Amino acid sequence: MPTHPPRPSGPPVLPAQPTLVATARRAALLAALAALAALAGALSACGTPLPAVSWLRLPVEATDAAEPITALPAPPGAAAPVWQLMAPVTLPGHLDRDALLVPQGAAGLQPLGGARWAEPLRDAVPRLLRADLSRALGQPVWAAPLPPGLTPTRQWRIEIGALDVTPDGRGVSLLARWSVADPSGASAPRVGDAAFITAASGTDAHALVTAHRQALQQLARRMALWLAAGPT
Repeated sequence: MPTHPPRPSGPPVLPAQPTLVATARRAALLAALAALAALAGALSACGTPLPAVSWLRLPVEATDAAEPITALPAPPGAAAPVWQLMAPVTLPGHLDRDALLVPQGAAGLQPLGGARWAEPLRDAVPRLLRADLSRALGQPVWAAPLPPGLTPTRQWRIEIGALDVTPDGRGVSLLARWSVADPSGASAPRVGDAAFITAASGTDAHALVTAHRQALQQLARRMALWLAAGPT
């Protein structure tokens, strides 16, 4: 009769299980592969050229040749008013960045390519608006500190509620509110406002920057006309 080898005594021997070290090595290998894949994706994205940056400014020069507007004359024997533009001229928070923003969808904004403001609008707008007001009134409008010997008799306060590219990208929408006050408190402040759109000559960055500048000039002229019209 054929004989069979004796069976080993004791519990059956199970296949060897992976050790903790081997498991950790495999996890580290998978993590390294994932990191390499992410790096490859990032390098691929870097291959897409970014738009060239174009630095733009609101031009100092006036773009119109309108004659100064004659405001209400001072009472007989009274000195001409000394005008002061009070700081700050407030702007919406989204304008406090260097990108030229254009509408995206119903409520979004996005940068217009590589167009960037060379000077913050919070600095450029008050300075240029003061110059435009001086031109429209035909009288100096000062910023603090005034020259020695000058005391303001009328003070402008201006809040810009909007200075945005229109949804069609063909103009600039401006919304503003202002007041004129006697710093001595002898009379109540007068308050005015304006809302209008300045058309641009195109949809490119340079045309839109020019429209921004023209909008500020139009605002100054409207404020001077409002002042000349007297109390309403």
